[in-house]
Amino acid sequence: MLRAYIREDNRLAPTDFDPTAATPIGSAVWYSLIDPTREEDKFVESCLGIDIPTRREMQDIEPSARLYSEAGAEFMTITALIEDESGQVVKSPITFVLRNDQLVTVRYADPKPFRLYERLVSRPTTGEIGGERVMIGLLESFIDRLAQLLENTGDGIDQISREVFGNKSTKPTRKTRDLQSLIEQIGKKGDVLTLARESLVSISRLVSYHQSAGSEDQRAVRERKQELKVLQRDAAALSDHATFLSDKITFLLDATLGLINLEQNQIIKIFSVAAVVFLPPTLVASVYGMNFHIMPELDWPFGYPFALGLMILSALVPFLYFKRSGWL
Repeated sequence: MLRAYIREDNRLAPTDFDPTAATPIGSAVWYSLIDPTREEDKFVESCLGIDIPTRREMQDIEPSARLYSEAGAEFMTITALIEDESGQVVKSPITFVLRNDQLVTVRYADPKPFRLYERLVSRPTTGEIGGERVMIGLLESFIDRLAQLLENTGDGIDQISREVFGNKSTKPTRKTRDLQSLIEQIGKKGDVLTLARESLVSISRLVSYHQSAGSEDQRAVRERKQELKVLQRDAAALSDHATFLSDKITFLLDATLGLINLEQNQIIKIFSVAAVVFLPPTLVASVYGMNFHIMPELDWPFGYPFALGLMILSALVPFLYFKRSGWL
């Protein structure tokens, strides 16, 4: 789908592409390509004199393929985060093409920042809106979305921390099962943080590249310089926060694994103590279970209760010793 935004007074008006209509969208400020067809790609290419990158080229991980200049246009691709149908956070490439203050965005997903910003630019605003301004506004929306994502992830990590260190279950098996469930949650939070950091790094690289590319319009450079600095500073601050949360995730993972090991060691300790407690009675029973003819206690009337008492005593002595030593 192609949606072109044309400047009307102090706002941008959206116009859907229709090849049969005579709508004058050749000089639009912003061309928004969403899962575009070849016909839509060709139309934008004819309007701006550029080649629209394919989906495969957008997914190329080589830095040189994500940020480059060609035919007087800047081609910049970021890694955006979206929610799939199952609610999981996944990444998707989005390409920004800036030429003569006209912007083309190419995407194969519908991130929430785009929907929010599309409603924003449709409202009247002060100042002139150009392609670069739209790109900066979209990047601001992505950074705001990432900030909210990190805040929600941080709240989730705090909740996991309370569950890890405040687990009141008295049954070792149930407690171990709860901790194993928390490990899965920790892993999911770690994946989200990894994707968020990757997205922030891509945005920071885009801003740095756009700043170094420069502009012939020095007035525009002065107007946008501060906004780009703020973008880069926000991206760096969020990246540091994501690193902090990643460190906390690592700590929680180590702590959870340690608690699971402690619970498993507790179970093994119980079996070990039980084996030691029942070893002396077993030895006594084995001695009096031998079938030798000359055994004084075999003909003794009190031999049976004596053997039972000896077995009980031999079991109580190690048990009381372990209890006094604090091993139970």
